[in-house]
Amino acid sequence: MLLPQFAEFELGLVTRQAIKEAILTRFFEGDSIEKVAELGRAFAEQILDSKIRPKGAEKIQWHLAQGHRCVLVSANLEIYLRPWALAHGFSDIVASELELTQNKRITGQLAGKNCWGLEKTKRLEQLLGPKEGYVLYAYGDSRGDQELLELADYPFYRTF
Repeated sequence: MLLPQFAEFELGLVTRQAIKEAILTRFFEGDSIEKVAELGRAFAEQILDSKIRPKGAEKIQWHLAQGHRCVLVSANLEIYLRPWALAHGFSDIVASELELTQNKRITGQLAGKNCWGLEKTKRLEQLLGPKEGYVLYAYGDSRGDQELLELADYPFYRTF
């Protein structure tokens, strides 16, 4: 049961990372990475497309047509976003990653920090280098996107 953890999160007593790890532990701890990857592929194929807003899909296509390097940056899990992102023309993905045991089992923890807020900008700059080296378009729809939008040359908040 996760209700106590959600209550603690809403009261500000635990972090986003802690609540995410509680969920991961509850549902995936001990599962093989192969099993979770297959669930991720199925989710990407069957559900993710229906969650993309039409204007968002148009923006992705526009950037690809312009020859832009498209990077998906998300606090969600890389394991299910990667198949969708690669199938839709993204060259890279920056997202939260699962921690694994030596025998490739899910621990229930994240490998590193939750990719949210300032962590998004840190990871994007690790991938692309200092911001001065490129023009950044960024699209966001939540508080966790604020720092990335502030970094962008062309920020778009809830416009898609």
